Amino acid sequence: MSSEWVEWHRGYAPGQPLTRRLQVVQARIREALDSRPPGTIRVISICAGDGRDLLGVLATHPRARDVRARLVEITPALLEAGRETAIRDGLTGVEWRLEDASTTTAYVGATPADLLLVCGVFGNITDEDIRNTIHLLPELCARAAMVIWTRGRFEPDLTPTIRGWFPEAGFAEVSFVTIPGTTMSVGTHRLAIEGRPFLPGIRLFTFLPYEERPSTLAKNRKGRPSRAPPSATPPSRPRRPRGTR
Repeated sequence: MSSEWVEWHRGYAPGQPLTRRLQVVQARIREALDSRPPGTIRVISICAGDGRDLLGVLATHPRARDVRARLVEITPALLEAGRETAIRDGLTGVEWRLEDASTTTAYVGATPADLLLVCGVFGNITDEDIRNTIHLLPELCARAAMVIWTRGRFEPDLTPTIRGWFPEAGFAEVSFVTIPGTTMSVGTHRLAIEGRPFLPGIRLFTFLPYEERPSTLAKNRKGRPSRAPPSATPPSRPRRPRGTR
């Protein structure tokens, strides 16, 4: 699995579509940081990768010293690359966790967050898990928290449905940006209700095996070759117990 996500990050090479998506995500992060009142700004990044979306903003943002961020990533090489960047740029408020980002246990001590990043997640899990994650996000959020998320608009395009699930969970849409010439999109929502009490041990989602992911199936439908990397299939993870929120 590790080699898969390291390879995926090569898509951030100059001129590649992921770089254009990154620019939009970073613009939304800047706006979110600019909008916060004086004081500490708590940030959570779910499946953070090497953290370049957040770190790239904090390197020059005037509120960087106010940020206390928890970046959760399961791939050691990506986490170490991100940690080196944070150290180089003097970002002492950034904390890294090498663990499974799919359960709320990974965020103990980091909530309630003022900004949540859920980028590169929704294209790799089931529709049910997307809705489940969205409905559980208020347990990670502070009042008026911002959530920035991404999802491809490949057919069948689920983004209109996702944008409907956020209001169901108590969020108001701030923006929805499509990346011209690609199926990529970036959404931003603000929590419009009070955050709910945080509970550890709750499963948000489970990454699907490579060949079953919506993003992979979309590539196959377009007739492009799609082969799982040797270690692409993640280990099975238990579902959360019935009756557990």
